[in-house]
Order: sequence, then C-alpha cells, then structure tokens
Amino acid sequence: SSEKERTLKTIGWAAQDSSGYLSPFYFSRRATGVKDVRFKVLYCGICHSDLHIIKNELGSTQYPTVPGHEIVGVVTEIGSQVNDFRPGDRVGVGCFVGSCRSCRNCRNDLENYCPESIFTIAAVYYDGKPTFGGFSDTMVADEHFVIRIPDKLPLEGAAPLLCAGITTYSPLRHFKLDKPGMKVGIVGLGGLGHVAVKFAKAFGVEVTVISTSEKKKEEALSRLGADSFLISKDQDQMQAAIGTMDGIIDTVSASHPVGPLLSLLKSDGKLVVLGASEKPFEVPVFDLIMGRKTFAGSGAGGLKETQEMLDFAAEHNITADIEVISADYLNVAMDRLAKGDVRYRFVIDVGNTMK
Repeated sequence: SSEKERTLKTIGWAAQDSSGYLSPFYFSRRATGVKDVRFKVLYCGICHSDLHIIKNELGSTQYPTVPGHEIVGVVTEIGSQVNDFRPGDRVGVGCFVGSCRSCRNCRNDLENYCPESIFTIAAVYYDGKPTFGGFSDTMVADEHFVIRIPDKLPLEGAAPLLCAGITTYSPLRHFKLDKPGMKVGIVGLGGLGHVAVKFAKAFGVEVTVISTSEKKKEEALSRLGADSFLISKDQDQMQAAIGTMDGIIDTVSASHPVGPLLSLLKSDGKLVVLGASEKPFEVPVFDLIMGRKTFAGSGAGGLKETQEMLDFAAEHNITADIEVISADYLNVAMDRLAKGDVRYRFVIDVGNTMK
C-alpha cells in the first residue's frame, strides 16, 4: 500500500489565499478509476483565467487552489475499461474534466456548454473534492475528457492550444469565418489573438490585426503573417476600413467600445466576443440593424472539436508562441502576466522543474 500511496502523492503549486502567491503544495490524486487515465504532467500553460482564479477575482475560489488547464504529458496508467489510450501515449486535458453527458449540448459534442460541466480548476468533482489543475506533476481524468496530442506537435507548444487554441478555432469554424478569401479581423494580439491569426491564415483567410498599439505592427505582419494592421485609435484608418470585413474575432478582455468594430463589418458580418470583459458592452443597435449584423459570443469548444483542432494544428504546424519557465519562477510569471509582459504564453516545464 505504501507504493500505492507514493504513486497517488502529487506535488503541485497552490494559492492558499487571495494574495495570489503560489507555493509548493502536496496532495493526493484519486486512484485510477475504471474509466480514468492517469498521466505524468510534462508541461502546463498559464492562462489569464488562472490569474483570476488564484486572486479570487471571480468570487468563487475555494482555497487552497491549484491552477492550470492547459495540461500535457504522457500516460502512466489506465483504468480497466479505458479503450482509447495506452501507457506512453501523449495526451492532454483542457478546460473541463466532467459534464452530464446526456443533455442536448453533451449529445451534440458541446460539453463546454453543459450546465453541469466541471472545470479542471476551482470546481468540485463528483467525489465532492475540489478539482486541482495542471500546476502539478500528475493528472487523473475520465478518458472522455482526455485529448490525444498528435506526434508532430511539440508538447510545450501544444499545451496552450487546449485553451487558447480551441477558444479561437471554434468560433472561426462555427461562424463560418474559415473560407479562403474571406476578410477577418482579429482584435488584440495576446495569448488568444496570436493563435487566432495562425488558424485564420491556415484557413486561407485574409487577416487584419486590430490593435490599440502601433508596437504590435511589425510582429503581426512580419512574424505572424497577418495581411494588414489597423490601429483602432486612429480615426482615419478606422474610417477607411468601414464595411470591409466578413467577421471579427474579439479576444480583448479589457473593457472597450464595440461600436467602431461593428462599423467595420460588411452586411451580414459577425462580431464574435471571446474576451470576458467585467463591464457590460454598450451596443449601438443602429449599427446592428443597418446591415443585419451579428453580435455573438463563444467559449472554448467540445472534446470532439478540440481533437479536430489539434489534428488541424499538427497538419499546419501551428503551435502557440511560448516562454518556457521553471516552477520556481511561477510568481514572477504571474506578475508579468498581470502586466501583459509575455509573448504570448508562459508554459511551465513541470516534468523537469516541479520536484
């Protein structure tokens, strides 16, 4: 039994209170159930929502909390009824570890919209225990919520695709903004935005990056391959672009006006919001009506679509642009993330530095 206890013992990094300070934390993962996959975590991406959770900015965090929902690694053990995975497989877990599996959303592979979905972090699992995320050296999840990482993708660059990747891929597909020759704007060039540019370009779309900062121009055009760059504060540039876009993916979570963005759309154009702004939007209704435009939202994606996204990413060589860090750099990384000082995603080297 001591051997079993040793395998269940997990080291993670947790926040103990809303100061957001992270420190080493030992806990036990559940034993591998019949439908469970256990894996050694090798890398875990850091998402902005991890920052919200550790500081209790959404008001629902129970402490201690272990963040991390862009988790990748290698399978070490499977339950007796697991069919799709074997020890040694490269796998990942994204935003969800549970859902009811029977509602209309679940039946349509939209587990992310299930009213009973269980988040990978800061939620309560079926056993009544808190869900602890990937800032830890092992992970256990029901096989339905485990994703296969294609061999062509480096694990560290693939990790952020489990959140930032699917969150941008899903609306491009669902709102049919994935057809060659279409003109699509991407607002914001951060963790989500830079991946959105890569997916849109891979679909053959003509991409305009829309930003408040002139500093991002070189990056957007030269390195990420956007076709054009628009400074949203520049009235002349915005005026010249009115009515030119089929769709806009808005990745900015800070409060900002959406009226100017709606005016950039053609008739029947779609503005899709991905960033969770704390303040409600003021939507100029006239802009919506005159042009039969759509103002929509989108969040993550289901498991089937997440697998499709990763396979597409492998085919087109798409990974997130990352800065790999050691576990003991976590608090510095969180401070830098709060200031927006990262291009574009921190990824923790769990396998080598979380001991």
